[in-house]
Formats: sequence, C-alpha cells, structure tokens
Amino acid sequence: MGKITFYEDRGFRAAATSAAATAPTCSPTSGRCNSIRVDSGCWMLYERPNYQGHQYFLRRGDYPPTTSSGWASTTPSTSSHRLRLYEREDHKGLMVELSEDCSCIQDRFHLNEVRSLHVLEGCWVLYEMPNYCGRQYLLRPQEYRRYHDWGAMDAKAGSLRRVVDLY
Repeated sequence: MGKITFYEDRGFRAAATSAAATAPTCSPTSGRCNSIRVDSGCWMLYERPNYQGHQYFLRRGDYPPTTSSGWASTTPSTSSHRLRLYEREDHKGLMVELSEDCSCIQDRFHLNEVRSLHVLEGCWVLYEMPNYCGRQYLLRPQEYRRYHDWGAMDAKAGSLRRVVDLY
C-alpha cells in the first residue's frame, strides 16, 4: 500500500496530512504544502484541485519545492521526453514526433485519431479531448500498437502532456 505525507512547512515540519493508496483524492488540509515525503508507492500530484494544472509523478523520496510552482526530488531526473503518434495501427501511416506538451493534436498535426503510438522517452498523459480534458491515459516508454493497448475505448486523442518523472 502506498503512503504520502504533505507538510505545511519546508523541511518536513509543521502540520502534516497523510494519505494511503486507498484514498482516491487527498490534499493538504491547510491548503499549503511546502514539502512532501513519499514513503511507498507512486503518486500523481496535481498543481490545482480537481486534477488541474501541471502533474508531477512522485516515487519514494523527499520532495522539497524548488520554485513556487514546481517540485523536485532530492535526486532530480534529467530524462527527456519523446513520443511518436501514428494515424494507423501497428505504427503505420502518417507519423509525427513530439517532445513538448501539445494542447491540441488536431490543430498541430491534423490528426483526427491516433491509432498507435510509441513512447520513446519519459512518461506522458494522453487526454481524450483538447486542452487537457476528458479521460486520461498514463503512457510509459513502450510500443502501443493499438489504442486498446493504452486502455482506450476508441482512438480519440485530443492533447498530450509530459509527466515530470521525479525519482
């Protein structure tokens, strides 16, 4: 079972709120969080309530904030992000590659659907709608030959966001 603790003050001091893996959502009771300790499991931290804003993938470790809007572990990752999208299954048809967030796949690449993809580096969240809305799919480095491989019911793909992989 995973466990994460949010601390009100820097240096893992002051009021703390803990959560276990069985808790679907959790936020610091004071609304302020200046340090985080992940004792076990992996967690997705969102910048704002209701799964909004930047996402941070946290593994076991201590996380003091590095800026007012970001988190860094005591062992920062220097990994890059690269992903290839394909219009057809089995990595066929038109292929586009990206390494940055994309708020609208249709506008940027003129793809109505993504039927296969290949995550080359880093972790990504694929959203079914533009502007980071709708169902979300966490994509790890591997080949996804059909949209069923990442858990989707159809080939809708609206936007992509890199996951800051901290470990």
